Amino acid sequence: MLQGTLRRLENIDDLSAPMIICNDSHRFMVGEQLRAMNVEPAAILLEPVGRNTAPAVAIAAIQAISGGEDPVLLILPSDHVIENREAFQRAVNLAATYAETGKLITFGIVPTCPETGYGYIRKGEALADGIYQVERFVEKPDLATAENYLQTGEYVWNSGMFMFRASHYLEELDKFAPGMKEACQKAHSSVIKDLDFIRLDKDIFAGCPGDSIDYAVMEKTSDAVVIPLDAGWSDVGTWSALWEISEQDDKGNVVTGDVIMHEGHNNYVHASDRMVAIVGVKDHVIVETSDAVLVAHKDAVQDVKAIVEKLTEEEREERVVHRKVYRPWGSYESVDGEDYFQVKRIIVNPGSSISLQLHNHRAEHWIVVKGSACVTRGEDVFELNENESTFIPLGVKHRLENITDVPLEIVEVQSGDYLGEDDIVRFEDKYGRS
Repeated sequence: MLQGTLRRLENIDDLSAPMIICNDSHRFMVGEQLRAMNVEPAAILLEPVGRNTAPAVAIAAIQAISGGEDPVLLILPSDHVIENREAFQRAVNLAATYAETGKLITFGIVPTCPETGYGYIRKGEALADGIYQVERFVEKPDLATAENYLQTGEYVWNSGMFMFRASHYLEELDKFAPGMKEACQKAHSSVIKDLDFIRLDKDIFAGCPGDSIDYAVMEKTSDAVVIPLDAGWSDVGTWSALWEISEQDDKGNVVTGDVIMHEGHNNYVHASDRMVAIVGVKDHVIVETSDAVLVAHKDAVQDVKAIVEKLTEEEREERVVHRKVYRPWGSYESVDGEDYFQVKRIIVNPGSSISLQLHNHRAEHWIVVKGSACVTRGEDVFELNENESTFIPLGVKHRLENITDVPLEIVEVQSGDYLGEDDIVRFEDKYGRS
């Protein structure tokens, strides 16, 4: 979906390289997505903690003007589906004209049903063909109110997409939320460059007030305008929303992966790692991954946050740890393990390498299953090809490099009295890790 967000910007004139704002823990995943598209970002800004959209965009605006320019920013969440790219691009081009005049533009989705899961915007005076003054923002309505909004034709869904000049957004933020702007400026003044990433100061940014663009600025400014957009939009905020926009079979099912179904209707079923069998089930979401399995009625998928809260209360690591972990050199995935051993599948990107390191509590056995590796083991440096293996004793310096132009895949078997990821002593690292 991140790639889709970038692709729908293709062929729009005068666009500079994209700036990405994401959570620190997603940085390598984002970097890999951009690398796969051959996209060189202007910056990847890392939030150490989430503070909602108003501070995130403020950081982006400060970064954008730090080079001496004052560009117009197009703010796009990465979890949207837009089917009509041409209609979207026309709306963006129209918005650019008004952003130049000092307006803060929001894109309002022309509603197709009385949706109760979205906020709404009431259109005011028409400023020109296709653009209106914002009369007011309204909260998510009940069904009767949403039906009334739909009948009047005066309301659009609040999409969370915006366009404005960077300096003007900061001026309005300073007017309505000066403490937030000040905290963002302090956090940005202490950024640290880390490879391709820009890290914000955690302590400063954690003290920043959290709020959305809507509450912090758009509901208060007199410069807000809205452009209605009819382009087959969905924010895919739930699994049921994904079912709605996906191609369904003759029984209303959306199926991905190895799924066998008997007498199932209107289900969304996603199997990642093993066969999933469904018998006599309807209107359900069933998602199987290497981490966990989710089973929920489509009407209750919004309540998955209650599961996250329960995992948090019980301090379960599943809420923050995935079996597949991204690193600057590639990724690894835990396949099996018990107290004294662990098996991983490791993928090293072309031209990449793990750090020169050693472990104090574990030994490792590497088996190459795809590609060729250059292995450093103590004083020895040698090549390891498919179906070949080597043993790394406890306490011996070692490094694994991909010397080819295709991904290197190995199976690693660890054995020892402690197998945690913090048992790494690094001596050299091309990615600047300590």
